[in-house]
Amino acid sequence: MAGGLVALLDDVAALAKLAASSVDDVAAAAGRASSKAAGVMIDDTAVTPQYMRGLAAERELPIIRKIALGSLRNKLVFILPVALLLSQFVPVLVEIILMLGGTYLCFEGAEKVMEKLLGDPGENATPAVVAGSDHEKKVTSGAIRTDLILSTEIMVIALKEVIDESFVSRAVIMAVVAVLVTVLIYGVVAAIVKMDDIGLHLAQESTGRVKRFGELLVAAMPKVLALLTTVGTAAMLWVGGHILLVGTDELGWHAPYDWVHGVEEQIADATGAIGDTLAWLFNTGVSAIIGLVVGVVVATIAHRFGFGHGGGHADGDHAAGDDDAVTAH
Repeated sequence: MAGGLVALLDDVAALAKLAASSVDDVAAAAGRASSKAAGVMIDDTAVTPQYMRGLAAERELPIIRKIALGSLRNKLVFILPVALLLSQFVPVLVEIILMLGGTYLCFEGAEKVMEKLLGDPGENATPAVVAGSDHEKKVTSGAIRTDLILSTEIMVIALKEVIDESFVSRAVIMAVVAVLVTVLIYGVVAAIVKMDDIGLHLAQESTGRVKRFGELLVAAMPKVLALLTTVGTAAMLWVGGHILLVGTDELGWHAPYDWVHGVEEQIADATGAIGDTLAWLFNTGVSAIIGLVVGVVVATIAHRFGFGHGGGHADGDHAAGDDDAVTAH
């Protein structure tokens, strides 16, 4: 009896170790997959705060929560099942969808650059969030629609990193990625949106260093958001261009990738200790140039036929770079 109990406890311990190892493997894979989508995550984080313009302060967090739940539904209910089925039965379509997403990233990044250089024709338009009595519903639905596109890119980029795993492992890892990314993005969004309120409260209710810190927060938030948007734009061009560079190689056109990889190796061999860093910078720079060129071409065509931000997006998305993107109270 005692021997049987000891054997059972040994089996339970072995299963627990196996489960713990599996959890660690899933967590590590989810972390790697999520990191590959960092550029799109930055963009998603930069986009959402602009939807809060014109809202009462007490309604900001409830609406962010609704948007976050909509984003999680997008990922788990719509994107994940389709992505898993494609990766299982038609994996080449995953690469094609990824390249389409990369092209969209290039388009978005190029539009931001073009708007910065040429001016944004919609920058003086009335924000949709103050256009009517049902503005909260418009805010939520508009943000979730934009999130659907960005979430698709995030999930497909992450899926590409774990496409060699088993179907079940893929499903578990991608579900973890969906939850992790959503919590991270909208946690940061909530912090950004409320930071000026916290600063205003400290500036009005405190004295001395605390008061000055509150004033610094209020003054800094527009600059922080503008910096976040600039980093997001650069990340979109780099990530989008790199997706296209690698994707064309995997689909059979090897020349561009082989050239970039060859120059990378020459730089790494010729520059000693900092060679790897310089090689990475070269790859990143070339990817960003590819992203900008492709993006400008796509944006020009889109505007010619009345699409794109220049053609008038009703949701006014991706205007987060303006100083007014920080909540107005």
